[in-house]
Amino acid sequence: MKINHLTSAEENLMRLLWKLGSFYLKDIMEQHPEPKPHQNTVSTYLKILTEKGYLSTEKEGRIFRYQTIVPAEEYRKFLLIQLSDNFFSSSGKEIVSFMIQEQLISADDLKDFNIDIDPVLKKEPAFEYANEILNPKKDKKKNKDKKKKKKKEKE
Repeated sequence: MKINHLTSAEENLMRLLWKLGSFYLKDIMEQHPEPKPHQNTVSTYLKILTEKGYLSTEKEGRIFRYQTIVPAEEYRKFLLIQLSDNFFSSSGKEIVSFMIQEQLISADDLKDFNIDIDPVLKKEPAFEYANEILNPKKDKKKNKDKKKKKKKEKE
């Protein structure tokens, strides 16, 4: 089964739809948190999600009954693989290392999997150049300050 990317709005709606499983448009409108979107907006999203292969439809008289086709776990797996491929060189080790460094996972969490966190924490950060990329203004300012100091020293 090929899974297609979803926009953030489609993902938000799919979270509700995964909870419902099988539903009518009126069920979505009743369950959707405030502020509720217009019914036509929801209908448009349902059409798009059906075209992308996330939902199936069955006509019952004048209305449609929708059913989720792609399970939430499959979409989660798809997203994690995409994240791994695009940002972590397809390496689960890099993902875990990043999560430890950013304190997104704790030593106690890792102990549940019989993983010792101490050797991992002693390693040099794998993303040393991330700050240079994310904070280029600071580096430019430092370079300007260095240039000014050199000019003053020459004078």
